[in-house]
Amino acid sequence: MTAPSLSAGAVRADDDDHGDRLPPARFAYDAHTWKEIAHLLVNLPVALFGFTYVVTVLFVSGMLTATVVGFPLLAGTLLGARQLGKAERARARALLGVRVEEPSPLPLGRGGGLLQRLWLALKDPVGWRTLLYDFIRLPWGILTFVTVLASLFVLWPVLPFIARGLANVDRVMVRGLLSPSDELERRISELESDRGVVVDTAAADLRRIERDLHDGAQARLVALAMDLGLAKEKLAEDPQAAARMVEEAHGEVKTALQELRDLARGIHPAVLTDRGLDAALSALASRCTVPVRVEVGLTRRPAPAIEGIAYFTVSELLQNISKHSAATAATVDIWRTDDHLVLRVTDNGHGGAHPDHGTGLDGLARRLDAIDGVLVVDSPPGGPTRVTAELPWRG
Repeated sequence: MTAPSLSAGAVRADDDDHGDRLPPARFAYDAHTWKEIAHLLVNLPVALFGFTYVVTVLFVSGMLTATVVGFPLLAGTLLGARQLGKAERARARALLGVRVEEPSPLPLGRGGGLLQRLWLALKDPVGWRTLLYDFIRLPWGILTFVTVLASLFVLWPVLPFIARGLANVDRVMVRGLLSPSDELERRISELESDRGVVVDTAAADLRRIERDLHDGAQARLVALAMDLGLAKEKLAEDPQAAARMVEEAHGEVKTALQELRDLARGIHPAVLTDRGLDAALSALASRCTVPVRVEVGLTRRPAPAIEGIAYFTVSELLQNISKHSAATAATVDIWRTDDHLVLRVTDNGHGGAHPDHGTGLDGLARRLDAIDGVLVVDSPPGGPTRVTAELPWRG
């Protein structure tokens, strides 16, 4: 005797946008029921593999925590657990109709040292929840396998009800333990990684300023003091020679002042504070070795910090054009779109720019990412190159 089919008016998961509202279980063996039965039977081998993975790697990494190998192994275990969770979400999506979003990947490639990335992996909540999921699944997998297998031969008429009830428990487990971290948890992880980028960038800037002062203005001022000392000694016996030395020292003072102005401009140019991006970028373009056209379509000024980031972003991009592009013309366009400041730097050079090619674009992208900005590079071989940056307005 064949089992009656599902009534025509029932709602199917395949036709539902979210795939979570399933038809009520009846004395029927439709596609949904068979998928649930398959999922429950497969629970046992999957649970055995997951439980074995968790117990083995946790035991081994726990034994090795006294050595330098233990914590990296535990971090690798958590990364592997993420892959197990991904496979389980795919199985639940295919057989149970449960669509759970994939968690955000760990931001391990955004800079920071090895210890920082190791710590980020060790406290990954997604990995730990997946380990818990795999650990508690073994008894449940045994129960579902035995129950469904026995029901296939003993309780055949009511098996759809049994399968639906057991599958609903699986749905709750998947949603509860394999769903992505909440937004706050995800944002904290990103901010911790971004903080490392900001700290590294600030340290590099301080080292650059210290180097520029030591090799530039400081060295020039030391030489100036020595020259003035010699001029003082010669003042009585050879006034003309002393006058020439003072004149040379005067030239050195002018050069030192210019170097200090350039250094101050590299920290934060006064024209940016006083007159905004339009004037500051025009001054920046005038010093570029490539002719640059600047178009600033802003009626208001963004937050000072965003102005500074936009200025130095354009500055670095123009330096790249001067050094690497072989361009003969460039343009800088800045405008506002909703709550974002958008800047675009274009040149007619040979193209081929890429964040991985050592032109500073990778570091620039990471610095923008730290403030929720985005950098997009479009640079086909042969050009032209178009780099677009989007920053939060925060005005």
